[in-house]
Amino acid sequence: MLRAIAGLDEKHARRVVGLLASMKGHGGNTLLSTITGMSRTTILQGRSELVGSDPVPHERVRRLGGGRKSLEKKKPALTGQLHKVLEGTTAGDPMSTVKWTRKSTRCVSRVLRVSHTKAWKMLRAHKYRLRVNRKSLSRKTCPVRDRQFRQINRLTKSFAKRKQPVISVDAKKRELVGAFKNQGRTWSRSAVNVNIYDFPSDADGVAIPYGIYDVTQGDGTVVVGTSHNTPDFATNAIHTWWKTVGQSLYRTAKELLILADSGSSNSARAHKWKSGLQEIADKTGLRITVAHYPTGASKWNPVEHRLFGPISTNWAGQPLINYKTVCNLIRHTKTASGNRCKVVLDRRFWPTSAELKDREATGSNRPIPKILRIRRSRILPHLNYTISPAISRRKCSC
Repeated sequence: MLRAIAGLDEKHARRVVGLLASMKGHGGNTLLSTITGMSRTTILQGRSELVGSDPVPHERVRRLGGGRKSLEKKKPALTGQLHKVLEGTTAGDPMSTVKWTRKSTRCVSRVLRVSHTKAWKMLRAHKYRLRVNRKSLSRKTCPVRDRQFRQINRLTKSFAKRKQPVISVDAKKRELVGAFKNQGRTWSRSAVNVNIYDFPSDADGVAIPYGIYDVTQGDGTVVVGTSHNTPDFATNAIHTWWKTVGQSLYRTAKELLILADSGSSNSARAHKWKSGLQEIADKTGLRITVAHYPTGASKWNPVEHRLFGPISTNWAGQPLINYKTVCNLIRHTKTASGNRCKVVLDRRFWPTSAELKDREATGSNRPIPKILRIRRSRILPHLNYTISPAISRRKCSC
């Protein structure tokens, strides 16, 4: 009998015991109370529930109003205090020195003077949840965004139709070279031990991957710099790509289309970027057309997801111990064409604009200003322009 009662809920257990007590007759309540440990009052309640209408609804174990009253009913102001705590910037008594900026359940319970489990139940009951920041607020959208995207698509199709090279360029995030943690996971028998702290002073150097992605061929080339991401470094990387890869692929090319972001080393407003492209045009005889993506639209640059994406996946969880490791991880990355990336290590020192100004102030290494043979497009001239070589006077293709 005890085994059978142990498997029942509270309502059915008292009713079964009440039925057995009524069958026993006189003294049944006392006998069943001794056997089961159930109080005589509970047994009498079970017997009364078997007679007449059922006072307990079918979906409940006890009738309405049973049990201890909740704290919200005992303290009606508790709910208002909860909202007041969570709506403010800090929690706590404003007259005291104790304040919390992190509203955990234990901190809230300390303010409301309830248990932390009760504070959790109150938060859940009032639709409070642990949430993260949601990116939904956008800055003012560039008014010429759609127009520039249509211009880029038109230029890309035009160059591809005439079998002229189209490249997408950008610089990847600056990486510390050394035994530092690299985000991601990789299959291995044991974890690789790295430094606890990522101090730049502990690094053997920095790696600045500058990617050149061939949009028509689907191939990728990365020039790894070791100093600064400057316009001179960017244009030298493009020239390196042309000498090592582009010149052999496009032997009859007379033009080059470059898709770049509007900021960083290939900024649309950087004069050094344009003068570097002028130098490339003079050396190669190419007429270089540049189309910049609008501000805030760099994620649509093909080099981001077609070249840098596979590279980040390939070296995830791998510490960049030295430059040889960096180059090998890039070299073994395959792009959409199925070919492996080509990599060139550039150990030259590229000074920043501040360092160049210091040199100019001392009168050393004063650069000779270049004459820019630039022609801006009628469509968004600040984002689209063509640089012609000194030996050519062809019209702008944009």
